[in-house]
Amino acid sequence: MAVTRTFSIIKPDATRRNLTGGVTKMLEDAGLRVIASKRIQMTKEQAEGFYAVHRERPFFNDLVSFMISGPVVVQVLEGEDAVLTNRTVMGATNPENADEGTIRKTYAESIEANSVHGSDSDENAAIEIDYFFKPEEIVG
Repeated sequence: MAVTRTFSIIKPDATRRNLTGGVTKMLEDAGLRVIASKRIQMTKEQAEGFYAVHRERPFFNDLVSFMISGPVVVQVLEGEDAVLTNRTVMGATNPENADEGTIRKTYAESIEANSVHGSDSDENAAIEIDYFFKPEEIVG
């Protein structure tokens, strides 16, 4: 396997409960390295742009409102098959279906407030990383 990069967001429900360190520890314990990280308050425009693929879905406005409801931590993660590794440690979108020991099983409040976002492919990881980070901010 190759060392690759992926993108992660620690969502407002987790930052509000001061879980950034716990989530990051789970990512690192799974073999991922944080090579860029910043805490930001996403603007409505940023959230709408980031989630534009969901614009026509009924949950779009609620998703945008949730993502701007508090600070988030955006991260670039690096490791062996980083997208798959991150998705495995995150767990299923619905925490009720997530495996024990995953971030969402451990920390999520609901399917909507599920504590983390992670890229679903190498291609989307590159797009999402570029959306929030300048190349010089990534210091692996």
